[in-house]
Amino acid sequence: MSRLILDSSNAPEPGQILWRSPSNIALVKYWGKYGIQLPRNPSLSLTLAASCTDTQLEYEMRNGPDDGQIELDFFFHEEENEAFRSKVLDFLTGLLPTMPFLKQLKLTVHTGNSFPHSAGIASSASAMSALALCLCSLEDRFFGTLQDPNAFDQKASQLARLGSGSACRSIFPHAAIWGATAQVPGSSDDYAVPMSEHIHDTFKDFQDDILIVSREEKSVSSRAGHALMEGNPYAEPRYAQARNRLSSLIDIMRAGDLPAFGKIVEDEALTLHALMMCSNPAYTLMRPGSLAIIEKVRQYRADTGHQLYFTLDAGPNVHLLYPGELVVDVRKFIEDHLEEHCEDGFVQQDWVGEGPEEI
Repeated sequence: MSRLILDSSNAPEPGQILWRSPSNIALVKYWGKYGIQLPRNPSLSLTLAASCTDTQLEYEMRNGPDDGQIELDFFFHEEENEAFRSKVLDFLTGLLPTMPFLKQLKLTVHTGNSFPHSAGIASSASAMSALALCLCSLEDRFFGTLQDPNAFDQKASQLARLGSGSACRSIFPHAAIWGATAQVPGSSDDYAVPMSEHIHDTFKDFQDDILIVSREEKSVSSRAGHALMEGNPYAEPRYAQARNRLSSLIDIMRAGDLPAFGKIVEDEALTLHALMMCSNPAYTLMRPGSLAIIEKVRQYRADTGHQLYFTLDAGPNVHLLYPGELVVDVRKFIEDHLEEHCEDGFVQQDWVGEGPEEI
């Protein structure tokens, strides 16, 4: 049983902690899970910079008897949000066996995204990683248990994973791997590990322009999509394929081989959506605009020789990945030819970033 219990006779003063944490874009996709948010295959992602969540955690000692419950007020963009509060409360309650001090506190969370909530950009990775970082800072402030930066990051990644699988990768700068793989010592299904020191510098200067094809709520949630992999006839070959692609991509990113990088990244995106079409029931999340963008990107690359590649998460929106040196040319191409396929012409300009920061 955890010993992380506050001494009520020497109660801490009220305080607050504020973290900013980014989203990330998976290159080798995690799709299919087991146990408590554990991945069926390892994944590799780039950490973004501009698409982030700011989360402020305020705390004070509770008065009255211990009722075993967590007291939580929750505000999203300064408005109460009961749906989000309920999710966060479930997450925090699940942490009580290892962080029992949480039920001794009155907690207030203020959170918000740097991008429009309806923009179709996955916010669970940035939101849950920001909250996990706040919780680790809180534990360390009270008990001094996470003084070692590596231990802090590992625990933050593990907590983030419990809230949203992909969130565990947002803890680290530039790139991260989540899932045990023999090629990366120390890699684990329980938390992500940093890959910044194992990738070519060109990937640390990568752009990710996110083309918002649709802001509509997805017809099938990611949670439901993961569950449908259990009956997918292609699930086992897929997991083997992902492991093989990850192994290749690690070597490719170390060498800075952009054409080989792009081939795997695009194949991964299309495989993810093919798995959805092979689920039972089958479903599609890509839209006509998604396919139009993909075709134009392929043609642009053939015409110019520029190393511009696409990927997609579990949704219709297209991420365009390319080296920073191409930013002027690619942004003009987007403006002239791709914005017409975006809802309200909306493009979220992003790039590979340095990871979270405490504010």
